[in-house]
Amino acid sequence: MERIVRSVSRAVLAASLGLWAVQGLAVKAEDLGVLDAPATLGVHHVGLAVTDLEASTAFFVDGLGWQLGGRDPAYPATFVSDGIVLVSLWQVKDPASAVPFDRRRNVGLHHLALEVSDVEALGRLYDRLARMEGVRVEFGPEPNRGGPTIHMIVYEPSGNRIEFTVPGGRSLLRD
Repeated sequence: MERIVRSVSRAVLAASLGLWAVQGLAVKAEDLGVLDAPATLGVHHVGLAVTDLEASTAFFVDGLGWQLGGRDPAYPATFVSDGIVLVSLWQVKDPASAVPFDRRRNVGLHHLALEVSDVEALGRLYDRLARMEGVRVEFGPEPNRGGPTIHMIVYEPSGNRIEFTVPGGRSLLRD
């Protein structure tokens, strides 16, 4: 039921932004009477390069409760998912020579933002991740630009920046 609610809320948001498709909801433009629709249906997966495949996999599986969907020892890579989002974790060839991403100077993925169900769950996640080896907390739960959305940002063990966010409507319902 919760996933249906999230899909519906994304559909409402997408409609308000004039979008025709959101993750999990494929809508044909012609069904809406729209002539010019996006060519894509949403994000299929995100691939992250990591310096420590096992530690980064553990971040998602042990830290976030995601499922390990598979491994590709030849690359090497792992594939993790929360049932909605799929993330491919790709081991860099030489971790010692890997250059950390500088979000202010490099082109690339600035951060990956993941939605959390409510403020209490965000607090529990913060407590768990703050104690997890290799995880660096940039900041704990706080209002995003004054609120009402609450978010936090951490760096997973390989240094990828991950934001966790509770959209404003759900955080307001808890007050």
